[in-house]
Amino acid sequence: MATEAADPAKRARELREQIEYHNWRYYVLDDPEIGDAQFDALMDELRELESAHPELARPDSPTRRVGGEPVSALPKVTHREPMLSLANVRSADELRAWVQRMRAHLAREGIEDPRFEYVVEPKVDGLAISLTYEHGRFVQGATRGDGVTGEDVTHNLRTIRSIPMRIADAPALVEVRGEVYMSLSDFTALNERRAAAGESTFMNPRNAAAGTIRQLDPQLAAQRPLSFWAYQLSHAEGVAIDSHWQALAWLRERRFPVNPEIALIDDDEAVIERCEGWERERGRLDFEIDGAVVKVSDLELQRRLGAAGRDPRWAVAWKFAPTTAATKLLEIRWNVGRSGDLHPYALLEPVAVGGVRVSRATLHNEEDLLRKDIRAGEEVIVIRAGDVIPQVISPAPHVVERKRRPKPPLPPTRCPYCGTPTVKEEGAVFTRCPNRDCPERRHQLLKHFVSGGAMDIEGLGEKQLALLQERSLVRSPSDIYRLRAEDLEPLEGFGALSAAKLIAAIERSKRQPFARVLNALGIPEVGEKTARDLARRFGSIDALLSADPQQIAEVPGIGEKVASGIRRALDDEQLRALIEELRALGLRLREARAGRGGPLAGKTLVLTGTLPQLTREQAQELIEGAGGRVTSAVSAKTDLVVAGAAPGSKLQKARRLGIEVIDEEGLRRLIGE
Repeated sequence: MATEAADPAKRARELREQIEYHNWRYYVLDDPEIGDAQFDALMDELRELESAHPELARPDSPTRRVGGEPVSALPKVTHREPMLSLANVRSADELRAWVQRMRAHLAREGIEDPRFEYVVEPKVDGLAISLTYEHGRFVQGATRGDGVTGEDVTHNLRTIRSIPMRIADAPALVEVRGEVYMSLSDFTALNERRAAAGESTFMNPRNAAAGTIRQLDPQLAAQRPLSFWAYQLSHAEGVAIDSHWQALAWLRERRFPVNPEIALIDDDEAVIERCEGWERERGRLDFEIDGAVVKVSDLELQRRLGAAGRDPRWAVAWKFAPTTAATKLLEIRWNVGRSGDLHPYALLEPVAVGGVRVSRATLHNEEDLLRKDIRAGEEVIVIRAGDVIPQVISPAPHVVERKRRPKPPLPPTRCPYCGTPTVKEEGAVFTRCPNRDCPERRHQLLKHFVSGGAMDIEGLGEKQLALLQERSLVRSPSDIYRLRAEDLEPLEGFGALSAAKLIAAIERSKRQPFARVLNALGIPEVGEKTARDLARRFGSIDALLSADPQQIAEVPGIGEKVASGIRRALDDEQLRALIEELRALGLRLREARAGRGGPLAGKTLVLTGTLPQLTREQAQELIEGAGGRVTSAVSAKTDLVVAGAAPGSKLQKARRLGIEVIDEEGLRRLIGE
């Protein structure tokens, strides 16, 4: 004890190392070396030491695992590299087709007959998170969010004892991705405790884990039995790793829990057998899985394969057959979209499907509704397609044998929201409400207009829009730009500060590029990608408005039928009036640099790292607006690499290939901003 008193800092370090070691043995290896009493004694000594010497207390200390102070909100975190989604397959043939697509893509890159090794992992049904370590210390944890921006949940992740607070032999910056989950046995025990205490129980382990991670009080998180599997080393600059399998080994060596069910397989058919085996045997696992993930292990092949949209070409999720249930279809109702299309949906007698209580489900469109031959008042089969979206797929087997059944459902002859007679054009899939002043159509258009892929007006969500419509302050998207702070301040939920913030956000949105404005207009068949393609091709709203269907059809991905529909929409007098109002209000209806003649014309750029002021999407829009092209991988064909903070391996490869590297300021100079 004399040594400890003489050097409390040294003793605190020793205690932390011992406690973290025993946490690892207990929570990760399930092989403890000491009993609870001995472990508690170590913890008590560390608590006393930190209490006597407050300067020794650290946020990553094992004593903080029981939870610190609640936070007031979950700040947003921009991921260094997007947390990509995965394309799905559901059969052996679809997986074989995925392999052939990879081979075809690599052949175009000059790589013939590549040898694939696959890492096959159970797809744990939990919450994807990203962990950041600086100089070996855990500093931040974030949810996946939309893949680009997540929520800071560091305060709750510190309470999960299987997540290391420190890692040995680590570079300056490490990012690890994985899944927070609750084991089935822990979930059952938690629900039993809550029921005994008179508290509501959780529906399934995933909801329990996600709800715990995203709440504000870490004391509560510490009371719930959450676990963690690491599945990816996303960033570790300077670490010599050639494959995903090696990365998992690196994580294991640094005491990260890596699922022991993960396998390295070098044969396509053996991968199929592994996935099918897990689907049959998923019940033997103590955690829920909704599929298997198959990844190409070789990191260079991953880089060459790149991504298609937000899906990496080198990985795929084999989704297991969705859970089904039978229940009564109480009523068929109809929604109205922003273009007036009527979409049917089902009100159901509540039923548990795949661990979630479902009371409504999609019916897609009227043709699908008739094809399925379902009727209100009858029993139907419900699935959660991809274990996500509940949908009615058919009548229950005994129902179709009945001789007397209700009449088939038909779309309403009048709009359920405004009473206007509905119409259905020849060859159309949807019956429509033709009234552009329909309150539901206006509401859906306004929701789309302010959404993230369009004008992205922070603080103006569905609830606020409904209130503004109710008070007759906003009918059209142009009305948003006429709002004043004094209009908002008297409204429920607003004050002087929040009103000023919203007005500032609205004003900032005027700087959104032309492609965003084009998407925001809600033109049928024009989403984010098509809007960017149209903006690049035509350069301004005036050029687009004067284009004929043949010119529109020349844009890649737009066929003649879609082009004719876009042309009809552009001829609508109300849409043209809205465009002129938005022009007068100062929104951008022209590309900053139109297409091929810009300063980056013909150049291929790669983005890596986090830029100081631009999101990745904004940087891509600037580059494409200046005539350039953005790709995901560095190659000999790359002209420039734009690097921000924590750039990763793309920067190293660019330097090896002698490719010019610039920062955000250099990019802005190039495009004349």
